[in-house]
Amino acid sequence: MTAPASWVFVLDDDPSVRKSLERLFRAADLQVRCFASSHEFRAFSRPDVPCCLVLDERMPDVAGTELQRMLEEEGVALPIIFITGYGDVPTSVRAMKAGAVDFLTKPFEDEVLLAAVRQALEQETRRQAARGDVPALRQRFATLSPREQDVLAHVVGGLLNKQIAHRLQVTEKTIKVHRGQVMRKMGAGSLAELVRMAQKLGIEGPCERSPDVP
Repeated sequence: MTAPASWVFVLDDDPSVRKSLERLFRAADLQVRCFASSHEFRAFSRPDVPCCLVLDERMPDVAGTELQRMLEEEGVALPIIFITGYGDVPTSVRAMKAGAVDFLTKPFEDEVLLAAVRQALEQETRRQAARGDVPALRQRFATLSPREQDVLAHVVGGLLNKQIAHRLQVTEKTIKVHRGQVMRKMGAGSLAELVRMAQKLGIEGPCERSPDVP
């Protein structure tokens, strides 16, 4: 049984699908939260526990694979299981190459979806466990460029993108790109996770130079 601290997010614009999947996951002792739009999902503050996303590819606001790309650019580490009634090979291949756990075409067997979700949560549990290892954090920090290290220090210091851009004399768009790279390279799924990582590394805010990393 999956630990109760894990969450499954369902993003589908069809109310009947959301209701059906919510019942399925609750019956499997999984905590679940459903969303009707990509905007609603992205505005939600995700808990710092193993999570995965069951995502409908054909959303009216943002296509599933496009949302996958956006999350990747933002440095959000979240296993995704795609579900769709209109699956095609190029789309599924693109999603899987971008890191999706599975791509299921409706109708699918409940156990197939549950198996994919459990795989995603186990994968995320392992990633989060490795994330707390200080030597591993130091290795990840060492992969950041000097500018990315500066951005990390300013981000964990609580500064907004436009404030960081002003301090570093670059555009806000450039800071967004660097911030996404920092999140991706550090393996942080949220700002709260990044702050905790920085604390373990002794980084508490803006600094003139990057800390020494073995």
